Amino acid sequence: MGRADMKAENRNASLFNISDRVALVTGGRRGLGLAMAQGLAKAGARLAVSAASGDHEELRQSVAAAGAELAYFQADLSERRQREGLVSKVVDQYGRLDILVNCAGIVHRQPAMEFDLDMWDRIISLMLTGVFELSQQAARVMEPQGGGKIINIASVCSFQGGWTIPAYAAAKHGVVGLTKALANEWAPKGINVNAIAPGYFDTELCAPLINDPVREPKIRERIPAGRWGRPEDLIGALLFLASDASQYVHGHTLMVDGGWLAR
Repeated sequence: MGRADMKAENRNASLFNISDRVALVTGGRRGLGLAMAQGLAKAGARLAVSAASGDHEELRQSVAAAGAELAYFQADLSERRQREGLVSKVVDQYGRLDILVNCAGIVHRQPAMEFDLDMWDRIISLMLTGVFELSQQAARVMEPQGGGKIINIASVCSFQGGWTIPAYAAAKHGVVGLTKALANEWAPKGINVNAIAPGYFDTELCAPLINDPVREPKIRERIPAGRWGRPEDLIGALLFLASDASQYVHGHTLMVDGGWLAR
């Protein structure tokens, strides 16, 4: 390999290098959030994670095995008072914030006519209002730093209505619109705001579907890839949007759904 080729290869490799960048992942204790937190840690990020539970042993062990740093903050992000100052705590710990992944979420399944309005309020607060508030906190830190990456976790239900999940579908539709709105304002400030929309993944959140002998095979058969997603399937998309490789990508929602929406 010639010197010019080696330089080009080094430049390409550096596009995806996030070593020593500070990343905050909400909902990073389990499921997709855990997989993304682990992926960032293995890529060399200095990691902060927020989740409602204090039990984060699996996360702690995996981050330690990757040789990465971890700051863990227990907070129920459906409550505004517990969202206040979260980004400041990360900055107090690490001195900056480069990457925010808004992943915290819950699902409540109930027919729309009977849907519990308190649960509606909680889901919208956590998965839409909370995404905006934490993005706002992050942007106020990122702008004087010269930029940063905000990655919102949307869903195939950002484009479909789902079944007996009206609050989840409404929140995820809102996340895609919010991603575009924030990108319009913050792209000139060097802040990339994008989203990842996972399809059907084998996680605790989808357990009721996976364990349903009627719905599970119908869902799997509709996925062109022929299988449910694995949490680690999100890491490539995440690292792309978290790194310099996506510097000119703004307001985009990247599908990681095995082809679900192509059907």
